[in-house]
Amino acid sequence: MQHYKESSKDKKKPKVTLKQAFKTIIWPRRNLVFVGLILIIIRSLSGFVLPLQSKVLLDEVVPNKDYSQLYTLIAIVIGAISVQAITSFLLTKVLSIQAQYLISELRAEVQKKVLTLPISFFDNTKSGALVSRIMSDVEGVRNLIGTGLVQLIGGSFTAIVTLVILLKMNVWMTVFTFVPLSIFGLIALKSFKYIRPIFRTRGKINAEVKGRLTETLGGIRVIKAFNAEEQESKIFEKGVADIFINVKKSMTATAIMTSSSTFLIGLATTGVMGIGGYYMMQGSLTFGDFIQFTFLLAFMVAPIVQMSNIGSQLTEALAGLDRTEELMNMSAEEDDVSRNIELDNVNGEINFDDVSFSYEEGKQVLHNINFQVPAGSVTALVGSSGSGKSTIAGLSATFLNPKSGTITIDNQDMSKVKLSSYRKNLGVVLQDEFLFEGTIRENILFPRPNASEEELQNAVKAAYVNEFTDRFDDGLDTLIGERGVKLSGGQRQRLAIARAILADPRILILDEATSSLDTESEALIQKSLSELIKDRTTIVIAHRLSTIKKADQILVIEAGKIAERGTHEELIAAKGRYFDLYTYQSKI
Repeated sequence: MQHYKESSKDKKKPKVTLKQAFKTIIWPRRNLVFVGLILIIIRSLSGFVLPLQSKVLLDEVVPNKDYSQLYTLIAIVIGAISVQAITSFLLTKVLSIQAQYLISELRAEVQKKVLTLPISFFDNTKSGALVSRIMSDVEGVRNLIGTGLVQLIGGSFTAIVTLVILLKMNVWMTVFTFVPLSIFGLIALKSFKYIRPIFRTRGKINAEVKGRLTETLGGIRVIKAFNAEEQESKIFEKGVADIFINVKKSMTATAIMTSSSTFLIGLATTGVMGIGGYYMMQGSLTFGDFIQFTFLLAFMVAPIVQMSNIGSQLTEALAGLDRTEELMNMSAEEDDVSRNIELDNVNGEINFDDVSFSYEEGKQVLHNINFQVPAGSVTALVGSSGSGKSTIAGLSATFLNPKSGTITIDNQDMSKVKLSSYRKNLGVVLQDEFLFEGTIRENILFPRPNASEEELQNAVKAAYVNEFTDRFDDGLDTLIGERGVKLSGGQRQRLAIARAILADPRILILDEATSSLDTESEALIQKSLSELIKDRTTIVIAHRLSTIKKADQILVIEAGKIAERGTHEELIAAKGRYFDLYTYQSKI
């Protein structure tokens, strides 16, 4: 975990302004906001009843012992309080609930956007960090359209109306009060400018800490196997310490505002006492006037102080929207306007023409690769670890894009093909196949949720999944746990192959699909794979060379180049690298 600070690069990033937030979030919901504004004004006006009636009580009702007017006054105040309570309830229904609905909408939009981003983005971003950005960063909008907006507009309205009334009552007392409040306002504005980068950085640290925590919980078996609990605890402790340091900075800034408000408001109150006492002794200010002025002063001061809290809320909201906007502005895979070819009736012929690829600048993984995979044929990739086999598979699946050269599908340049039209014809079975938490049935149906029971059963039998599910009490409805932890490696692999069979793809990529299987399971799977690859264009990556003897062509990949190519028999006869690998494995 690294210590975060706001870099100059971060500072140069365009920030979401309040004006932009108003345009994109508040304005589309203007009808609800307008109703909310009316309710805010009604609530604010009803709040003036109590301080205004206090003067009547002290200067007219009590001196005259007017019981009838006292009852009327009490009724008016109770009515005003009732109106305040009802409008507060309606504001929650109208704005606060709408804000929560907006949060759910934004989360769905951000998640939808994230799923459109290229594989390279996910390779460089922790899944836990993304979860934090999707779930947490958008929460601040509740302060824009919910409580924050209510308090900001309601507080501003109340403060302005109160200021007008106070000026009419006594100019000098009001001016003396307004000066320290203005100073407090300037301090608050400076503080918000300082706090916003802190909130922005906090989002990054939170995402990093949650990302590591997600990895820790997901890899608990590895952690316990290597007795690494203490090591992981130290990393997490450092992360939460970084959060504490960040929170401490924002709390310090907030404390400066709070203490400033306490001092300056105290100064204003003292001035009111002194000037008010002088005017009352002079006889130009009644006791009722003074009490009314004090009540109204509290009405003006409270929302101004409250607005310092609102400012923090809005600052946090905008910082979260900054990070959300970053995600929403990223280029999706399908955004490339050059990808305009829609594939129909895919045959599945794949060509690599002088293809090179590198994950990092200057570190080439593939060097000028050339080969053809005829439609309906099986091409096997063999070679040592790190030779580039999985990179070729990734390029074939369009998870990666070549740095130079061309990959074609049915003579169409893959870089100009709409990815969705290609991938709906693609099936992938990986070495470490990902399974979702849920039942065996749900995982097999994943590519085709609406498949018939007959199609499901055919896939189950073809992959010999029933060989183990028949022994389970719940059969296909057995829960498999997160990532399929309740199944053995061989069972997970057969389930993944059943999923691919049900998807019925034209192009199939098998990355070590039999690596997790014992000898008995492998024999079963070889039968199901024979059915799966029939009439399909198949690219197989295999370390077990015994599994690819029947491939139409075998490519031996070494150091990012094709060292040899041919059938099993041809390569054995050539007595080259493939011969060495095969004879070595045969001895084991």
